[in-house]
Amino acid sequence: MLIQAKDVVLFQGDSITDAGRARDNQNANDAAGLGRGYAFYAAGLLHEALPGGKLAVHNRGIGGNRVTDLQQRWQVDTLDVKPNVLSVLIGVNDTWHGTGSGVPENGVSLDRYELVYRQILTEAKDQLPGLKLVLCEPFILPCGAVNDLWFPEFTERQEMVKKLAHEFGAVFVPFQSVLDKAQGRAEPEAWAVDGVHPTLAGHMLLAKTWFEVISAARA
Repeated sequence: MLIQAKDVVLFQGDSITDAGRARDNQNANDAAGLGRGYAFYAAGLLHEALPGGKLAVHNRGIGGNRVTDLQQRWQVDTLDVKPNVLSVLIGVNDTWHGTGSGVPENGVSLDRYELVYRQILTEAKDQLPGLKLVLCEPFILPCGAVNDLWFPEFTERQEMVKKLAHEFGAVFVPFQSVLDKAQGRAEPEAWAVDGVHPTLAGHMLLAKTWFEVISAARA
């Protein structure tokens, strides 16, 4: 498994990661601080696999964030936490707030997305020796807020995350392909009512996928 019993694990991202967490509660492993989403369920799976109470799991996702917003709080909410394992899911708002809403200037262009994402990952690797990176694939489902305006931009954004994962030797978590397959079992709304924010079933599927990928990766 990528994660060891004494590691500090940090989940970072937007509202999908935030999932209603109590932002004033920054204690590791605290249910309120972990939120009600995939980060909480993944933390539970990790603790069950690595019992003993020495693993520290944090969540610093903030709803509405684009990669540029994440960059602005990177020092305090990422580097200062000093994680051994950093899991990042960012990108849906970069399209949704811009091209997806018909107001491109409110989003983040593809070129800037890749540039800023690379910058924050480089900074993390430089300041946190031995850091293990996990890059989660941004995802959407064909329902709710998602429409044809999102494409092909969003697909290109996903490809950029795959590219960065390879470049930085990160573990890549293929959320989109897992959710695409899940639509063979139930309609898209069963996994994310608005096409973006996971339901209870969606969050559990993300957590299980994340944990399975991490479990198969080498430390």
